[in-house]
Amino acid sequence: MKTVQISLNSIDKVKSFVNDVTKFDNDFDLVSGRYVIDAKSIMGIFSLDLSKPIDLNIHAEDNMDEVLKALAPYII
Repeated sequence: MKTVQISLNSIDKVKSFVNDVTKFDNDFDLVSGRYVIDAKSIMGIFSLDLSKPIDLNIHAEDNMDEVLKALAPYII
């Protein structure tokens, strides 16, 4: 598992982020404070405070480089 900080500060960014993570079979969790949300759930993402950076837990073993490359526009 790897944790990175991401920024999803607009509706368009959230939509494109969800489209990008759903291309992978891996599990992705967004952690904001005490809340843990499935990163593939657009409704769950909108329940978070998107004005601050959010931790993204990536549960990947073999294709981590490919995942990080796809998520590069969101990583801060």
